[in-house]
Amino acid sequence: MQEPTGSPASAITLQVNGTQHRLEVEHRWTLLYVLREVLDLTGSKAGCDRAECGACTVLLAGLPVYACQMLAVQAAGRPILTVECLAHDGALDPVQQAFLDEDGGQCGYCSPGFLMTTKALLDSNPDPTEQEIKFALAGNLCRCNAYGRIIAAVKAAAALRKAS
Repeated sequence: MQEPTGSPASAITLQVNGTQHRLEVEHRWTLLYVLREVLDLTGSKAGCDRAECGACTVLLAGLPVYACQMLAVQAAGRPILTVECLAHDGALDPVQQAFLDEDGGQCGYCSPGFLMTTKALLDSNPDPTEQEIKFALAGNLCRCNAYGRIIAAVKAAAALRKAS
């Protein structure tokens, strides 16, 4: 963990994947930096650092946000979910299973952002249309161009959730 360097810092509590973390963070540290470098939750990826690719997407109070553009101090006291929260006891979440089944991952770098955005979509709309899926995923980029498979994976995830 990087020690504060004299920049302004605050003691905050982050609730990540249901666990409270009391941390001393510099005001300039992004949520992505704290998740990856301080809490060792490396599922969220640093892609563009400009809120353009979505690889760093996490859910903040149930809504997808770019962790690269949010300061950790802004997220204090609000529930954060990362891709690490999806699987339980070795069993994949239906969203993960659908992406695996439909080959929606390709290289996998963008997958954490797509998975978390899909979770948020299906939590709020369990039976989205293809247009609603495209709209929800618009903030995520896949450089492998697996969009057709990703859309199929979201549809499959909705079906798997209904079946369980």
